[in-house]
Amino acid sequence: MTLQLPPPDTDGGAWLIRTSLPLLQEDPQDCPRGNALRARPLIEQAPERSRGKPIEDFSLAPVMNALDAIELDGVDAAEALRRIGRNRKYHPSHVRWTHKAVQNYLSAREKAEMGRVASGRPKTVAVREEWTSITNLRTPAAHGATRYERTAWGRRYASADGSERELWLLSVNVLKEDRPPAVIAEAASVVATGAPSGSAFREPHHPVPGNTVLPDRVRIVGVGCGDGEHTVLADWDAREVAQKFSRDAKPALGRVIADDRLNPGSSCTRCEALLGCEQPPRVHGLLGVPGPRRPRKRRSVSATDLRMHTRCPALFHLTRVLHLRSAAPESPAIRRGRAVDDWLNQRHRQGRCRGVTLPDALPGLADEEQATALAMLAQHVRACPLDGLAPGEEVLVQKRLTAYDPELDVLIIADPDLLYTRFGGWIWHETKTTTRPPWEGEELLQTYPQLALAVLLMSADVPGGDPRRSRIELELLLEDTSWREVIDAGEPDTQAEARQIIAGMAGPWAVDEAYEPKPGKHCGGCEMLGLCDAGQAHMKAG
Repeated sequence: MTLQLPPPDTDGGAWLIRTSLPLLQEDPQDCPRGNALRARPLIEQAPERSRGKPIEDFSLAPVMNALDAIELDGVDAAEALRRIGRNRKYHPSHVRWTHKAVQNYLSAREKAEMGRVASGRPKTVAVREEWTSITNLRTPAAHGATRYERTAWGRRYASADGSERELWLLSVNVLKEDRPPAVIAEAASVVATGAPSGSAFREPHHPVPGNTVLPDRVRIVGVGCGDGEHTVLADWDAREVAQKFSRDAKPALGRVIADDRLNPGSSCTRCEALLGCEQPPRVHGLLGVPGPRRPRKRRSVSATDLRMHTRCPALFHLTRVLHLRSAAPESPAIRRGRAVDDWLNQRHRQGRCRGVTLPDALPGLADEEQATALAMLAQHVRACPLDGLAPGEEVLVQKRLTAYDPELDVLIIADPDLLYTRFGGWIWHETKTTTRPPWEGEELLQTYPQLALAVLLMSADVPGGDPRRSRIELELLLEDTSWREVIDAGEPDTQAEARQIIAGMAGPWAVDEAYEPKPGKHCGGCEMLGLCDAGQAHMKAG
């Protein structure tokens, strides 16, 4: 199907195509049509949507601001970080993380530069101007554009004579060494061919003063701000860059800017064409709460988000919004649950579990953790929900379900462990590992809010199917037994309970603008404790 330009309920021209490195990731969770529209920055929602955010939600924003002050303006590092700390748009724990991230980056940069000079390469210094590869056409190309801009976000450096350029690609936590070849090739091509430019929101890039000498050699460096590890991803001359671009990046660019396939999910939050899109399904008032006090940018939310926010708003902001991770090892329970889930997902994509031979060990687990995890898998294999499923029924593993509430301007996201059809209805199956069976009288929807959200989505006809034959299943896997419960999403009392639970969790989340910490007994095992003054004070108080 051909990409419709401009889409319904949008305004603006399609004559400018601008690509960036994230588009070439071709993330399976992204929406291809949404990415094609992101590459057309002049197209925007009509009427215009709110873009306000009461607190910074991009983890690397304060890092880049501090590094700009240090590397471009000559500000002392301590003073640059003090300025970040005085900026109230950054969460206090975000500021604390930024201090360490900036130190990690500067240390990595110093080591890399020393290595360059020691090997006889010219010294490089920070470059303020963006590098943009620009192509102007007299007549529109096949995609309807007359101007193409290719960009590569990161930290820019160049030698004094312009013969060498370098781009550092920052990742939030640890070094990413598995970037797709298309991303690396495109980054190198933009660095090798880009001209100094400036940018403004929803405007074409414009030329600015700067060194216009094109380099003989470029280097792409990856760095993890959380650990300071860095590595050279590409070190190519201009000929190699052109070859790698033609082989790896150019085909990916062609796919991205023309793809019309729909895949609704959390990426819908940034799509200008959502209002006129046929997906995701509209569900008015699903969360059962009023909107925020002030208009703000579109957001997505899941049951995990709500559970985390209820536990501690600061923890939610740091881990679910900023995506910060601790370097400390995960707990055995989390590792075990992930290992079991991974094996089940792989197995269910291949078919049912009847008669399957269990592995001798699961990846990622210590020797002393293997027996419990394998025993839990054995409990599942004895009664896999796919056993006995008739041929022709549909089976979806970790299928992302998405609904849109237009009043709240919020995407509701759910990822069922297993979703399959049976006699015209959909079965939503969740599997959990645990060391204890549920207590008698325990409210399952309260304990597992993803079940409450599943009830609301199913009662709103998401994912569809015959509601009389649809249901929700919970499977709890223990070492020596398993426990199963069936939930009827069409039962009025169950729906009322689910609405009360989700509204009680979503209400505070919907209006929160500060994400204050909520100290409690959970602080002892909190992965973000090292960034939280309130949590540390609580622990000291005993």
